[in-house]
Amino acid sequence: MSDRYSFSLTTFSPSGKLVQIEYALNAVAQGVTSIGIKATNGVVIATEKKVPSFLVDDSTMEKVSLICGNIGMVYSGMGPDARVLVDKARKSAQEYKKVYHEEPPTAMLVKEVATVMQEYTQSGGVRPFGVSLLIAGFDDTGPSLYQVDPSGSYWAWKASAIGKNMINAKTFLEKRYSSTMEIEDAVHNAILTLKEGFEGQMTESTIEIGIAQLEEITTKEGKKEKVGRFRKLTPSEIRDYLANIA
Repeated sequence: MSDRYSFSLTTFSPSGKLVQIEYALNAVAQGVTSIGIKATNGVVIATEKKVPSFLVDDSTMEKVSLICGNIGMVYSGMGPDARVLVDKARKSAQEYKKVYHEEPPTAMLVKEVATVMQEYTQSGGVRPFGVSLLIAGFDDTGPSLYQVDPSGSYWAWKASAIGKNMINAKTFLEKRYSSTMEIEDAVHNAILTLKEGFEGQMTESTIEIGIAQLEEITTKEGKKEKVGRFRKLTPSEIRDYLANIA
């Protein structure tokens, strides 16, 4: 009986749907809202950071994750599922770097993560991942933003939202997005979009923001060059942005 049930999770219904994927998307829709915006000179990802109780040490919680030097990720949905995908993405990035001695292209890493998620939709005894991801990176092709869903489908976006308030957030982004937007404006718009459906007070402790952009580094030979880098904004930086918006 258990084998037959496991097998049925990975087959199509008579209507042509994989019902477990729809259930996984429902799990995503119950997660907190996450935003991604691509600017002319970088990419911003932002999310709500809510703890189940004020007794929880929120410094131990992380929703915006660094994958490698130039790529970061944020999720909406089930945290434990996202943790598995973050680990797989980091391992894939390190394998690429070990072979080619450089950070991986964003599109290639997205494809690797999407392949893992797709495999879980057609394997017996497992279920689809209950998360959607926004992956931001900056490589030789410039800034890029991708969304990956539980089915393993992925798309490049100029701006996107996932989570419980994604419909209203996407409507808000459609009104405010501009193709000439720079990174500072993108951060402001990401915060404003989160604020639209935010419950409670928005502070540097209740949101997380990550940015991918060009940064100047010094090479081993002493030369200065600009490379794509992803980093999370510090609480003090977020506080300054919130003060400017208020």
